[in-house]
Amino acid sequence: MKVILGLLALAAMCTLGACSETNSKPSYLFKPAAKEGVAAKIGDLEISNQEIQDGIESELFEAESKVFEIKFNRLKALLLQKYMDKDSRKKGLSNDEFLEKYIVKDVVISEKQIDAFIKDQNIPAEHINPQVREKIKGYLEMERKKEAVDKWIAEQTKKTPVEVFIQKPRRPTFPVEIGNAPFAGAKDAKVVIAEFSDFQCPFCAKGADILKELKKKYGSKVKVVFKNFPLPFHNHAEAAANAGLCANEQGSDYFWNMHDEMFAAQDALDPEGLKKTAKKIGLKMDAFEKCLTENKFLAQVKADMEDGKKIKVKSTPTFFINGQLINGAQPLETFTEIIDEELAK
Repeated sequence: MKVILGLLALAAMCTLGACSETNSKPSYLFKPAAKEGVAAKIGDLEISNQEIQDGIESELFEAESKVFEIKFNRLKALLLQKYMDKDSRKKGLSNDEFLEKYIVKDVVISEKQIDAFIKDQNIPAEHINPQVREKIKGYLEMERKKEAVDKWIAEQTKKTPVEVFIQKPRRPTFPVEIGNAPFAGAKDAKVVIAEFSDFQCPFCAKGADILKELKKKYGSKVKVVFKNFPLPFHNHAEAAANAGLCANEQGSDYFWNMHDEMFAAQDALDPEGLKKTAKKIGLKMDAFEKCLTENKFLAQVKADMEDGKKIKVKSTPTFFINGQLINGAQPLETFTEIIDEELAK
């Protein structure tokens, strides 16, 4: 693949005049496919749509989601316009005047709300000045006005829901091999959430918080599975993955306690730190230390990584909800929307 990318880069240089050869561009003829599923053909050689999509499923979904978002935002703007035009109070008022007078009239941002935002975002005190506070106030006003508009449209559509025919892109789905990975929740739950994670990855610590919220919200309705995917540039990640499975050997609850403690103290994943954590959660230390020293579960860790690579895991954390891919520690709503849809099936 690196060779191919290098050749493409060279071709791009040639088009900019860096090469002396002329007419060096490939010849492409765009036309309808003569056979379903074929993306390109030269002589007897065919390239299928599936071959093109294989390996870039996530990128395609993100692009399709952006197009959907643009269309859906435009739809909401048109709905707002049409509902305002139908309102008898609109007469003689511009759109902005009606909006301010009837829809967002209660939106007022207090100094207390600005302070709460600064605290929530961990903005250093030395970065705060009147101009920054004014920008924060403007941002909060915009967000609250969006919420007010959504609430107003919700009232208009309470009795007659909006039928939407814009196709919503579906997340790519992959077959996740669960095997004997640690899990929480019901063994035969309708919804399975599998996470590929790295104990030394800071973003994975946020992923752990998401899993905690999901376990709290859904309980036995979901099965939460942990798969190891230690990244090679994290020097303690592989040992921590093995340590987690050593804890799991003594009981599932021990694994999740070890899981939480390791993510809470990512600067203590060296052997001595792992032993202190194991002792803290009440593991049998002789068995744990022997397991840790012998790398007893290193083969399972590597098998987890191979499972992940087969289903296009490229970074951590990566989640699969009934096989549907979620890249990264995205907002909780992203997870709950999919889970609720799956539970409703």
